[in-house]
Amino acid sequence: MAKLYFRYGAMNSGKSTALLQAAYNYEERGQHVLLAKPQIDTKGAENISSRLGVSRRADLVIGPDDDVREQFAHHRALMQARAETALIPESIATGERPDVACFLIDEAQFLSARQVDDLLRIAVLDGIPVLAYGIRTDFQTRAFPGSARLLELAHSLEELKTICRCGRKALFNARLVGGRFVFEGDQVVIDELSLDRVTYESMCPECYLRESGGRLQ
Repeated sequence: MAKLYFRYGAMNSGKSTALLQAAYNYEERGQHVLLAKPQIDTKGAENISSRLGVSRRADLVIGPDDDVREQFAHHRALMQARAETALIPESIATGERPDVACFLIDEAQFLSARQVDDLLRIAVLDGIPVLAYGIRTDFQTRAFPGSARLLELAHSLEELKTICRCGRKALFNARLVGGRFVFEGDQVVIDELSLDRVTYESMCPECYLRESGGRLQ
């Protein structure tokens, strides 16, 4: 049975890099993958980009109201049609039909709970492994709706680790505006959509509480 995987970590833990590496590994073995990202993530336009400078265009860009399973089925059919035209006659004769080996989603925290339900259906009912990458909590230590649902539904949870400025393991994501820490505001603020310079820093609980004055929103 195919499974739904949630691979999570604080900011800068290499999630997009890991996703792109997983896609490369599948394709190196002659298998097909589909890559997706939420529309709200405007960084890199329709590309999935890592901090190492590796970038790749997403096959699906998921809008806030999109039916992900329906969208996936459409792109799966397009991929199969393209792949079949490239098959050698011997493969056609054996009845082999190309298919998606894995569905990979970047910034999965921005999905709705309903869309995460679709990911589980793709894995269980359609038989396609789904690898979702994202962060668990926002800058106020509250779970994103997509991440909360993934933690509830995923067959497998894997933490991708990174470190705080102090060298301890980072768990939280602090927001800075103009270089100053802020602990109030909208849950989602992406730099390209902001009038101010918005950045994020992954932090351990000790450093986060020190900067927030002991507050946990």
